[in-house]
Amino acid sequence: MADITFEIVEELGILSTSAKGWTKELNLVSWNGRPPKYDIREWSPEHEKMGKGLTFSEEEMAALAKILK
Repeated sequence: MADITFEIVEELGILSTSAKGWTKELNLVSWNGRPPKYDIREWSPEHEKMGKGLTFSEEEMAALAKILK
């Protein structure tokens, strides 16, 4: 399995926190050196571990925002 690298470019907000301290967050994340995308997933307290999540391009996030309005 290939190593996955990431950089949280901007922390946009915390959606919820679990009893174990993991937070579900919306962030701008660069995966494997690519341009950052909007990302929703659970993170351990120090961002060293993560759960499965969803990534969205700028256009997809705009469409999601429109749907939610």
